[in-house]
Amino acid sequence: MKLSYFRDISFLQAIKALFNELNVPVNYVADEPTSAQEILKDTYKDNSSFQLMNEVYFVGMVDDAAFEGNKGLDVEKIKSDYDGILIFGITLNQRENKLLPTRSQLAEISRAFNREYYYTPVVLVFKYADDYREYIAFANTERLQYKQAWREGEKAGKVSLLRDIDIQHPHRGHEDIINQLRIQTSGVKAINTFAKLYTYWQEVFNVNILNKRFYQELSNWYFWAVKQVTFPGKPKEADAIKKKAKLEDLIQEHNATNVIRLLTRLLFTWFIKEKKLIPEELFDLETLQKEILIDIAPFHEDGLFNHVNKDSVYYKAILQNLFFASLNCPIKPDGTDSRKRGFRGDGYGTHRGIDYLMRYKRYFKNPDAFLELMNRTVPFLNGGLFECLDDKYSNTYIDGFSDNMTQGELLIVPDYLFFGTPEEVDLSAEYGINNSTTKRAAVKGLINILKSYKFTITENTPIEEDVALDPELLGKVFENL
Repeated sequence: MKLSYFRDISFLQAIKALFNELNVPVNYVADEPTSAQEILKDTYKDNSSFQLMNEVYFVGMVDDAAFEGNKGLDVEKIKSDYDGILIFGITLNQRENKLLPTRSQLAEISRAFNREYYYTPVVLVFKYADDYREYIAFANTERLQYKQAWREGEKAGKVSLLRDIDIQHPHRGHEDIINQLRIQTSGVKAINTFAKLYTYWQEVFNVNILNKRFYQELSNWYFWAVKQVTFPGKPKEADAIKKKAKLEDLIQEHNATNVIRLLTRLLFTWFIKEKKLIPEELFDLETLQKEILIDIAPFHEDGLFNHVNKDSVYYKAILQNLFFASLNCPIKPDGTDSRKRGFRGDGYGTHRGIDYLMRYKRYFKNPDAFLELMNRTVPFLNGGLFECLDDKYSNTYIDGFSDNMTQGELLIVPDYLFFGTPEEVDLSAEYGINNSTTKRAAVKGLINILKSYKFTITENTPIEEDVALDPELLGKVFENL
């Protein structure tokens, strides 16, 4: 999808080019912009949200006539419920503080358009900018029947927004959703009527469906990962005898507990990253390979080369140092905390048991540059989630954050669990369902999964939502797992 249209040609022509790429036929209405007051005769409000609107383009209508190649009904003549979607393009002024428009502001504008044209649904395409970049947004408003039978038209319901789409460098999650708006024009899944288009687009903008797809990908990864990892404290035959349980069941439970702990920490970190408080470099494979790590084995190797999978460089050097020695440690001492970020000493036993110091210096091309990167961006979070659970004085390892673990203890979290390319694995036993979907379940690296979705730090509400994954997701994920 060439979003560069919105940079290279006029706004209206870019919208037309976009809908052409989406295979959506439109009966175009006007080539010149008008004002919001002219369009919203009954619903305009003189407040900060509406004052953001600069130019308003009545782009056109998508109805059955457009699908058939015929001219549609004049919008002015629509006086009852009509099977069509009106499309408007709106350019926005900058806010006084030069921040991007808020979700609530975009939603308020969208509701006004849908209340003005209460006989037919309205989709809005916004364009706006800050001092550095240009963005577009899509607004889709749910239409609901009035409870009172005598009221005409439909009322505006929940507003779903795909917003802050960077025209120059779009997020992969945004690109995926925009590409899903493209319709098939032939075959059994062809969309050739307004009704089919409306139903399909409601699915694309449905956050519940987005969440469900994410849960499925994450569940597949979780069941796959549990079979690939080894954490310290792995149960032994003596434990099985003592607990009168099967050893494989105890190992499964042990791995599951540790994988869920890993997931909790990483997902929480991912939401922090949305606030620009975690360096993007830590999750970019090319940067890791070229600038940060001496070696990393991101792909699942079999046979002769499978030993490289056991090094677990990414989990140890990047994630453990992020969790335990960055998010769990202040950059420098303050009045109440004397700790300071840095790497532990090189000598054997030096700084033993001091879990707030970084480990695995040998894996870095430039350890000092890594420390500087973390100090420049990563905050200290004074909470228990990122506290290392090891007790090295009693030789008790749970997280295994150590350059020299007690003999016999292992920590294996292969790099491919984070960056592996798509493959199919048999998860039928894990799901308890034996069919083609579970026998050939799709899995890929966790970082690749997370990068394919857009996350938001603003929780969705019953009246407005981002087409993105919100913080409420954290609780739901672990309920499902």
